[in-house]
Amino acid sequence: MKKLKVLIDADTGVDDSIALLYTLFHPHVEVVGISTVCGNVEAWLAAENTLKILDLAGAPSIPVVAGEEKSLCGEWEGRVSFIHGDNGLGNVTLPDTSRQLKKQDVSQFHMELADKYQGELVVITLGPLTNIARTLRRFPEFAGKVKHVFMMGGTLSMRGNVSPVAEANFACDPKACDEVFMSGMDITVAGLDVTMKTRLRKEHIDWLAGCCRPVCEQSVDYMSKALVHYLKGNQTQNYCMGDCPLHDPLAVICALAPELFSIEKKKARIECGGTYCRGMVVTDLREHTFAAEYVNFAVDVDAERAIRELMSVFWEN
Repeated sequence: MKKLKVLIDADTGVDDSIALLYTLFHPHVEVVGISTVCGNVEAWLAAENTLKILDLAGAPSIPVVAGEEKSLCGEWEGRVSFIHGDNGLGNVTLPDTSRQLKKQDVSQFHMELADKYQGELVVITLGPLTNIARTLRRFPEFAGKVKHVFMMGGTLSMRGNVSPVAEANFACDPKACDEVFMSGMDITVAGLDVTMKTRLRKEHIDWLAGCCRPVCEQSVDYMSKALVHYLKGNQTQNYCMGDCPLHDPLAVICALAPELFSIEKKKARIECGGTYCRGMVVTDLREHTFAAEYVNFAVDVDAERAIRELMSVFWEN
């Protein structure tokens, strides 16, 4: 089977790191590049975390570029330490890495990959859409060269997690998200409608520790440690009891196992202003809609199978 060519754009916190590990260990994926953006942590720290995760997975040399430190809407609001820890990795200290960042403008990096893998490149975004919007502003042709964009963010019917109606990634930079929505790219959104239904428990990782492949042992040990802080943060935020929503990994699973999801296509924009609704996904079901492009939204998921799909890349066959 031909491997999927994937560009990941992340704000590498705890769930991003699990998503990265799942992708790196997946036998049918080739990660051709990773860019980072400010969100859970600064873009520079997300990049450092990413290099350490690559070491943890024993990954080959994959170019990593640190991207935007400011959203299109203004200043970044700071680290989300109560969820992701002070270092973004649940306060787990990983060894220093000898890997080096690729010193390149993030938009140029994206465009080079789109040119190299024209019609093949799948973009998976795990953080705010700032980097992708910047790339589209500089290189509008980027939209026509990408095969598909999968993003973790937003909510249609589920309550928000940073406001009554908004999810963190979209609320962090709603203008960027709206510009990406309007780009005409083929987009699938895996947001809170499905991530809140898919619950990762510490028991899942404890079980995995007893049957994982030797090459995955260090990664599983890291996940077990990082989840201690992450679960506590989710308990504070969402009253979770010993579990947490499977946010970023589910966006990758949506790309690789789409049969687990129910998808609805809607014309959608992002609310860029307001006191309570900034970052809200607004869909228009009228006969004469506002100016918008169609976006695919995951509205339901086989949650148990999604958890098994995540675990499957780590366990011994």
